Amino acid sequence: MPGNRTIVLIGPMAVGKSAVGYQLAQQLGAAFVDTDVVIVGNHGAIADIFAGRGEHAFREIEARTVAGVVEEAEGSATVISLGGGAVLDSGTQQLLSRCTVVYLECDAETVASRIARNSGRPLLAGDAMARWASLLATRKPVYERLADLVLDVRHGSVAELGRRLEEALRVFAAAKQEVEN
Repeated sequence: MPGNRTIVLIGPMAVGKSAVGYQLAQQLGAAFVDTDVVIVGNHGAIADIFAGRGEHAFREIEARTVAGVVEEAEGSATVISLGGGAVLDSGTQQLLSRCTVVYLECDAETVASRIARNSGRPLLAGDAMARWASLLATRKPVYERLADLVLDVRHGSVAELGRRLEEALRVFAAAKQEVEN
């Protein structure tokens, strides 16, 4: 693992955090954890949580899940993918300071077809692309502030993005070590 720190992927819905995270974990021989998958496994479908208990309840579940996953991963080779809004929690933001955080940057045009194929995203009800753009506008400053690295995911296959990210992580870890020495 470059830098021996847990790697956390952040960014808006449908940018490929799960796919790129899984690819990177395979390349590095690391564990991969998608916090949305953990939430679904422990609490049921995210859309059902939103419908039955509301977004606030979901965010509480999400924050506890992320904290548990990040703490469990500490000291081990792990790549973690977070849900798009997970970074809004201040406790999560503090936990991420112990990780190498990668913001997967994308634009609406690139994710439009992915969003059209997956209508099960509660926060994108109605005009999905307008909602996506609005959420990105709100969250982008948080993504940028938390990120150690930014990976533009507009072009390239998942395998290519994984290779680019692995190389960027190696360069980042080497530069960080140089500064610390």
